[in-house]
Amino acid sequence: MPRRPTRTLPTVLLPSPFGAEQDWPQWLAGELSSAGREVRQAVWPEPEAADLAGCLAALRQCMAGLADDGFDVLAHSASCLLWLHHAVESATAEGAAGRSPRPSRVALVAPPAPDQPLPAWDFLRPAPLAVDALRRAADGTVLVGGDNDRHCPGGVAQVYGAPLKMAATVIAGAGSLTAADGYGPWPAALDWCGRDNLAFLA
Repeated sequence: MPRRPTRTLPTVLLPSPFGAEQDWPQWLAGELSSAGREVRQAVWPEPEAADLAGCLAALRQCMAGLADDGFDVLAHSASCLLWLHHAVESATAEGAAGRSPRPSRVALVAPPAPDQPLPAWDFLRPAPLAVDALRRAADGTVLVGGDNDRHCPGGVAQVYGAPLKMAATVIAGAGSLTAADGYGPWPAALDWCGRDNLAFLA
């Protein structure tokens, strides 16, 4: 049995819109819930109705009512690009009524490269690489990706880490970090949720 996490802040999960139920966000939600942690998981619009405004609204709804610096966010795949859009939107929101709660930590896992097609979610491209907005959007943000992700062939560190001036954890042979790549259960994600520091230990 996994150890009970020591960190008790709520966790917001932004699963891939193309993901399977066996992917790690669903497993992680179950593990955290079993440990008595508050977990919120975004529900995206149906593909035929999806657009940037609707997906951003679903993201904001998932975080509504949480305290600033009082929760963590883990995003997977195309949801990482949505977070980049959210960061820019949050930076330009006027007044308290127009802004969303600010997370303590964010982990962006396996974001697809900007030139990769995103069926039904192509409205996310191009994703803004706004360093200052991303820094203001959370206390800390970390990138995580495989060294052989076919959806980000340039590598997460080069494609996103370098332009965003962010740390990246690169995992050998992890692919796109889906269940098909061996990341249904993912103990490292649970470990990150249970620690207070930003570093992601693969």
